[in-house]
Amino acid sequence: MSHAEAQAISGEYLAFINNKEFPCVAAKTALTWNQLHCLVVDHLACPKDDADILQFVYNFVDDYRQSEKLYHSAAVVFKGPEETTEAMFEQLFWQRLQSLSNLDARQYGYDPRVVPDPTSPDFSFSLKEEAFFVIGLHPGSSRAARRFEYPTIVFNAHQQFEQLRANGRYEYLQQTIRKRDEAFSGSVNPMLANFGEASEAHQYTGSLHDESWKCPFLSQHGRTDRNTAA
Repeated sequence: MSHAEAQAISGEYLAFINNKEFPCVAAKTALTWNQLHCLVVDHLACPKDDADILQFVYNFVDDYRQSEKLYHSAAVVFKGPEETTEAMFEQLFWQRLQSLSNLDARQYGYDPRVVPDPTSPDFSFSLKEEAFFVIGLHPGSSRAARRFEYPTIVFNAHQQFEQLRANGRYEYLQQTIRKRDEAFSGSVNPMLANFGEASEAHQYTGSLHDESWKCPFLSQHGRTDRNTAA
């Protein structure tokens, strides 16, 4: 992939966020403050770019931890597949997160502020011992706010939401996004749970899950030689 092609695709993602009607005001703020980072790679089903993705997220974590501002976001945009169903995207999305997590477990533990069990209301995805609320976008999404031309995985530092809650600003932000999403998509996403009441894994891909759905993610942190006592 040429640099020019990657730049063009990144520009499409930034334009998607910059759309006046796009509901997530937190992402818009990240864009305005030049805190929205973007990496373009090849195919969502292929592991060949995983090391580059991991390093991109690690660099993002380093920058985020040194910043005094909120609203940081890192997006990994995949050139393919060009067409998706929600079931296909769901499968490939969790494959990539699982692969990234497995690589991360070789070097780091899991963020101790959250738990790795995706059935728990305290679950959050973790890389470099930093918890993330992860968002999936793809062309086949039933949600207009998640319907982007390229499959995309967005990493939002979880601690940002905790800081907003501590400052008494999270509920207002949540209500604003939900109202905008209803106007943009025609309805509020039924998978949106109040923060801390249910596992956020249900919200990651934007798909509608029934009670039988089980998140396929299984953390290997703590199961590697890195954490094995002599």
